[in-house]
Amino acid sequence: MTNLFTRIKNTITADLNEALDKKEKQNPIFILNQYLFQCEKETEKVANLLERQTALKEEFTKELYTAEQLAEKRKYQAEVALKGGETELYQFASEEQQVYSNRAERVKSALEQVKGQLAELERKHGDMKNKLKDMQLRRMELMARENVTRANHRIDQVLESNTYTAKSISRFEEIENYINDLENQVDRSYNQTTIDTRIEKLEKEMNHSK
Repeated sequence: MTNLFTRIKNTITADLNEALDKKEKQNPIFILNQYLFQCEKETEKVANLLERQTALKEEFTKELYTAEQLAEKRKYQAEVALKGGETELYQFASEEQQVYSNRAERVKSALEQVKGQLAELERKHGDMKNKLKDMQLRRMELMARENVTRANHRIDQVLESNTYTAKSISRFEEIENYINDLENQVDRSYNQTTIDTRIEKLEKEMNHSK
């Protein structure tokens, strides 16, 4: 029974996907919108990577500053210890200076690499945004042309007698009949509300002429 339900579900899903595929093929703008949506998502992902790369650059910059400051501090301390004759303290300070100096060189190298990667990412992201904007403008142009084409087709169906459809004729006749009925109703209402006044005025005019 489970397998039967699974087969039925798969059949319905396949039919639905086939119907959707046919609909997409009939509507190229729909496909274009889906493509642009994917491009927008990819552009957002690159923007997020840019933010992370910028944050990494800031972290490396802080680490470089800290390592250089500590190296300078240990260098000064080593000089003081040497002048004071503290050999063991001088040895320790010198070793610490070397550690921090090596760290600073390593961080500096990494920072330069990160800066180069960031610049390249920014350039590519700019290209992506420009291309995406161009595609969005082209979509608007296509939509405008498609809209004009559809509008002209509808207008031709309505205005050209040889292309009249029964539905179009019926709809226009319905509207025309409604307007005629509305005019008749207005005229009747006008006559009903003004008949007494108009008759009275007519009688006065007739008596005056006598």
